[in-house]
Amino acid sequence: MTGARFLGSAAKIVGLGDALAWRRAASGPVVFTNGVFDLLHAGHVAYLEDARAMGDVLIVGLNSDASVRSLAKGTGRPFVPETERARVLAGLAAVDRIVLFDDPTPLALIEALAPDVLAKGADYTRATVVGADVVESRGGRVALIPLVAHQSTSLLAERIRGSH
Repeated sequence: MTGARFLGSAAKIVGLGDALAWRRAASGPVVFTNGVFDLLHAGHVAYLEDARAMGDVLIVGLNSDASVRSLAKGTGRPFVPETERARVLAGLAAVDRIVLFDDPTPLALIEALAPDVLAKGADYTRATVVGADVVESRGGRVALIPLVAHQSTSLLAERIRGSH
């Protein structure tokens, strides 16, 4: 039986240098998104699938643990360590590569990777999407993806704690 070469989830987690080489070799539109993806839920999966549908490949910038703590997401965040969050995300078919970043924003990644599409959830506006100007100045576009109602890490954490 022949078929597409299987790329295991661990191989999808790369450093910036490998991501740049992979990006240069990509033949079609490259989509970039970023986030914490702390407690992966159905809303995340739908969002990532929608982002991936906007191009030929999807690169996810994943906030490192230090980056998450700098965002003041709340006590005890992230719930899941960066290596585990990356591995779970990498297991999704919609995700082609994952690059961890330590900065509070993914601006340096966006500048380096030069995606054709910058995707964010519709809880953002074009004006609040970090890197929008960079992507648009290179002829790319910003896409705001509708969120799935009643799906969020905060709601999931409340359910786990039994308070909702």
